[in-house]
Amino acid sequence: MQRRRTRTLLVALGATIGLGLALAPPAMAQEEDLASVVAGQQVALDTLWVMLAAFLVFFMQAGFAYVEGGLTRSKNTNNIMMKNLGDFALATLGFWIFGFAIMFGDGTPLFGTKGWLLLGADNSPAIDDYEGVYSSISWSGVPLAAKFMFQLVFAGTAATIVSGAMAERTKFHSYMIYSFFISAFIYPIVGHWIWGGGWLASLGMWDFAGSTVVHSTGAWLALMGALFIGPRIGKYTKEGKVNPIPGHSIPMAALGVFILWLGWFGFNPGSTMAATPDIAHIALTTNLAAVAGAVGAMVLSWQLFKKADISMTLNGVLAGLVAITAPCAFVAPWAAVVIGLAAGLLVVVSILFFDKVRVDDPVGAISVHGVCGALGTIAVGLFAQDKYAPGTTGDGLLFGGGASLLIHQIIGVVAVFGFCVVTGAILFGGIKLIFGLRVSAEEEVNGLDIGEHGMEAYPDFAPTVKASVPYEDYPMAARKASLKSEPPASAPRPVEVSAQ
Repeated sequence: MQRRRTRTLLVALGATIGLGLALAPPAMAQEEDLASVVAGQQVALDTLWVMLAAFLVFFMQAGFAYVEGGLTRSKNTNNIMMKNLGDFALATLGFWIFGFAIMFGDGTPLFGTKGWLLLGADNSPAIDDYEGVYSSISWSGVPLAAKFMFQLVFAGTAATIVSGAMAERTKFHSYMIYSFFISAFIYPIVGHWIWGGGWLASLGMWDFAGSTVVHSTGAWLALMGALFIGPRIGKYTKEGKVNPIPGHSIPMAALGVFILWLGWFGFNPGSTMAATPDIAHIALTTNLAAVAGAVGAMVLSWQLFKKADISMTLNGVLAGLVAITAPCAFVAPWAAVVIGLAAGLLVVVSILFFDKVRVDDPVGAISVHGVCGALGTIAVGLFAQDKYAPGTTGDGLLFGGGASLLIHQIIGVVAVFGFCVVTGAILFGGIKLIFGLRVSAEEEVNGLDIGEHGMEAYPDFAPTVKASVPYEDYPMAARKASLKSEPPASAPRPVEVSAQ
């Protein structure tokens, strides 16, 4: 009886084990299937966020067009809009053919050599599929097309920055030429150095969303363009006096700034390239820096001019946004306020400085994007805290991290400045020599809308004359171009036509 009972127990135990083994694979398979579904949903969510951010940054093109259009004269508005449309079209082609491969393709510490035309990598969400082609951007699991679209709108931003500093006197076809070269070659090389696994990345420089990569690159090229093309007719006198040339629509410029402000919530938080909780912190620091920049510029302009200057305040907003773009993920909210405030003060001083040295920048692009971009990049070395982005920058100088990060940031700023000065001189010098950069004096006085595009922006509006530049301050060539019979030397020359 005991033997029979033991045999029964052994049979039952064997059956139980067999049943468990039979059921185990389906259970494990279900767990694997669930993990696969969760991973797939995460990739889908990340892709949705990256594309939404890309669309916000693309809308910044409209913001740049409105800022530049509003801060320049009405006779050049069509030209401004056409340039901002054309540069994104050329940027797309140049970045697709050459730029993305140079920026993120595997290659040398100076530039990428693989992945032209987005070829050579499997366009799937899997991270490892990009190794050997776009290894530097393989850390993000979104599809290659999403990565390209997000980086493309950044390239378009860098090209557009140049437009503002050279507004109201540049040949349209020359602008199209340098827009292509900037987007296809110059900007991607800088991007490779810092974001593409290049020598500055290996050194230990950090620029989260592009204070230097995007904004300073565009601004230093804009500086070279402004130097090569020279100031607008009547902007400066022989005695060194600065003649203000007011824009035709402050409301248009203000709307442009609000559009840019909105777009920056894609620009900075979107650089996570994933839907993570870090988005909220980055959005907070971005907004705090913007408002601090506005306050800083408003107060300083109030002190200097005895009035709160709207154009300076608008540039203060943009200065704060540009400055926080590099450190937005690495700093505390209070540090974002300090950085934004410093940028708002600095941009006013910088705009006045460039006017003093006779660099004509109609919209303040060099000061906003170049000077404040450098400020924000250097600020990483001071204010970064490892707790906000563990394993990245480490702590900055003010938090016991030593001076190494600060030194690396300064090296990066200087290197990008030097590279852009040299390549900008070659590019703009070559275009000036071969095609010409500047329109004729007659075309500049009459407006680029008619001369370059054959139509006015406001044909149904009755113009009113506003004498913003004294006639005697015009060069002789411009006087002859603008008058059939010259007025007396003391008479003001009506050079600005504004729609009301």
